[in-house]
Amino acid sequence: MPELPEVETIKNELSPHIIGKRITGVEVEWAKMVRPHTIKEFRNQLVGREITGIRRRGKYLMLHLSDGIILVVHLRMSGSLLLDGASDNRFIRAIIKLDGITLYFRDPRKFGVMWLVKDTKALDKKLGMEPLEESFTPKLLGEILGRRAAPVKALLLEQELIAGVGNMYADEALFAAGIHPQRPGSSLSAEEIKRLHRAIQQVLRAGIASKGASIVNYYRPDGEVGRAHHDFKVAHRRGETCPKCGTPLVRITVRNRGTYFCPKCQK
Repeated sequence: MPELPEVETIKNELSPHIIGKRITGVEVEWAKMVRPHTIKEFRNQLVGREITGIRRRGKYLMLHLSDGIILVVHLRMSGSLLLDGASDNRFIRAIIKLDGITLYFRDPRKFGVMWLVKDTKALDKKLGMEPLEESFTPKLLGEILGRRAAPVKALLLEQELIAGVGNMYADEALFAAGIHPQRPGSSLSAEEIKRLHRAIQQVLRAGIASKGASIVNYYRPDGEVGRAHHDFKVAHRRGETCPKCGTPLVRITVRNRGTYFCPKCQK
């Protein structure tokens, strides 16, 4: 699933191409991706409106349109937003035509969704702190984790607590902080909280700088892949050895999520 760095990359790379453009046509090939409107209602509310801005909240993209309408996009497991020339026409589930350019929603697994709202208050209430904002401090992270006995890996994935961190970057942050993924959140010391806070921000910023991680289905708007996965130390590296100590990396399941770590560096 595209996580914060991937969605931030998509936002950054789409912005210069679509902001200020007017929507001239909409085609939806997979009706279930549009909620709760019918395809006709969805099309009628989009066509003729100008895209005035785009922002990210957690793993969601929000396209602000003229007249106060907001198009919310969640890419889910395998979605990508591609511009002209980047699509091979396979797995295209929706097409949004703009002045002089076309935006394609590619989604092999058909989990992606789009919907229209007048404001994002309801969605914002469901999402926790943005981990790259100044308001996300070690103290706040300590308050979030300190009240909960669930495994720290599972807590990092709770979007209502911290928005945007997903499976890959949680594994990388825990490795960088030297914390076992199954440690109860409430068991972390103040020093471990500081290390984890620093690691979360570092791995997310590195992921953005490398344009996201293309493990399976993630593509940037121009059709190119991201490079962040080349720098992963543990995520998706089962069968390899720890870059720090040489111990074979291990894969376990934490709350039904595949989890990679070093059993020596993360005791």
